[in-house]
Amino acid sequence: MKKTIYVLLLAISITACKNESKQEPSKAAEAVEAETMTTSIYPEAITKVFNAHGGIDTWNKMQSLSFSIAKPTGIEKTTKNLITRAELIDTPTYTQGFDGEILWVNEKDGNAYRGKPKFYKGLMFYFYGMPFVFGDDGVDYKETEPLVFEGKTYPGILISYEAGVGESSDDQYKIFYDAETGQMEWLAYTVTFGKSEGSPDFHFIRYNNWQTVNGLVLPKSVDWYNYENNLPTEKRNTVEFTDVMLSEKAPDQAMFTMPEGAKVID
Repeated sequence: MKKTIYVLLLAISITACKNESKQEPSKAAEAVEAETMTTSIYPEAITKVFNAHGGIDTWNKMQSLSFSIAKPTGIEKTTKNLITRAELIDTPTYTQGFDGEILWVNEKDGNAYRGKPKFYKGLMFYFYGMPFVFGDDGVDYKETEPLVFEGKTYPGILISYEAGVGESSDDQYKIFYDAETGQMEWLAYTVTFGKSEGSPDFHFIRYNNWQTVNGLVLPKSVDWYNYENNLPTEKRNTVEFTDVMLSEKAPDQAMFTMPEGAKVID
C-alpha cells in the first residue's frame, strides 16, 4: 500500500514539474511581449530615431520636464506635466498657465501681455521634446524625400495628425535624421494656427547640439534657419535650453492653478 502511495505521489510530482516547465516559457514570452509592445506600434524609421535618443519607453516613464530660455526681457522657465500636459510658463513680466482645462495669463507689475497664449501654449515644449512628442496618439508617419544639406543626405519622415488632434491638426512636420546613427538632425514644420487651411511653406530648425538628461538625449540648443523653396539656407538664430530637469515624479498640480487676478483665455 505504501509503495502504491509513493508511486502515485511521484507521478503527481512529475506531472506538476512538467506543467511548471510548460508555463515558465509562456510567462517569459509574455514579459518579452510586454517590453516590446510599446515600440512595436511605431514604424521602423521613427523607432530608430526614438532609440537613438534613449527610447520612447524611457520617455513614457517621465512625468515632469522643465527648462529655461534666455529672452530679451529675462529668463523664461517652462514646467510641464508630461502626462496631463499641464504647463506653466513663467517670465519676469507675465505667467501663462494651463491646468489641463483652463488656459490663463497673469500679468505682472502692470505689464500688458500682448502675445498669443493659445499659439504659444506648448510651443517651446514641442520643439524641445523632439523627437519624443511624435510618439503621441493620433500621429501618422510616412516616408518623405530626404534632405540634402552641405553634401550630406538625411532620410526623412513626414508626420501629420488625425483631424481634431491638437490646436492645429493641419500642421505637418518632417524629421530628417542621420542614416547611420538614427539621431535627429533637422525638423521642418508648417504653421497653420489661425488659418483655414494648411500651409505649403516649411520652416527649418537644425538639431545638432544634444545633451543627455536622465537617460534621454534632448536638445541643448537648436538653430533656426532661413529657408527658400522649402529648403534651409543659412542659420538665423540659436535658442539655448538651460536648467533642464526631467523626472519620473509628477510636478505639484497646484502650480498650474490659475491665481487670483489672472485672465482666462477663451
